[in-house]
Amino acid sequence: MSISTIVLLVFLGFLPSLIWLGFYIKKDWHPEPKYLISKTFLMGIIMAPLAVLAQLIFREVAIELKPGFDAQGSVTFFLWAALIEEAVKLLVVVITVLHNPEFDEPLDGMIYMISAAMGFAAVENVLILFQAIPSGAEATIQIWLLRFIGATLLHAVASATIGYFLALAWFYNKHSQKIIAFGLALATILHLIFNIILLSSNNRPEGFLYSTIFLIFMSGMVVLFFKKLKKQEVIDQLRS
Repeated sequence: MSISTIVLLVFLGFLPSLIWLGFYIKKDWHPEPKYLISKTFLMGIIMAPLAVLAQLIFREVAIELKPGFDAQGSVTFFLWAALIEEAVKLLVVVITVLHNPEFDEPLDGMIYMISAAMGFAAVENVLILFQAIPSGAEATIQIWLLRFIGATLLHAVASATIGYFLALAWFYNKHSQKIIAFGLALATILHLIFNIILLSSNNRPEGFLYSTIFLIFMSGMVVLFFKKLKKQEVIDQLRS
């Protein structure tokens, strides 16, 4: 594989993440420092192998306990995989920005969770494109398009969901741990549903249709989350 091909695949892998990140950043009334957005994005990249390692460990343990375990067809594995990925992205935000003075308004929770998710998704995209390239350029581009409007957007909206509950924890500090845990659980279930739709479709066209409808639903939910937090921010400003 030539250097130019490697560079192109890396660029294509990062492009969907950067586009979705730019789209959601524009929804922030008070833009966050670019260096913190970049740092969170980078930490999402760095922490992604942790999720892969945890998933591999689960798979090996499952095979050890149950010979013949089929990870690709197991709802249990997809549930575990979704939980790991969402937890790792939350961990990125906790480590990187949660206690930073710039994290100074509820909406920041959604913005930084999306930033972490897009770094995470960029790594996934690159790895999958490298796996796809032996099948030819046409197949690789098709997979890239599906990742663009599918899995990459899924990471954004699932993590934005956690970010919303991270914001709610801001208002209800006494119950913050329970609220964040609920947000993590909800994002995991949404992530799992998307994966099950694709798994059960066996690459049939209707699988793409149903998963797209589900993503539209999730995206609409995230838009409502943004609106509710902005409304709450206005109310808080009027009270002060």
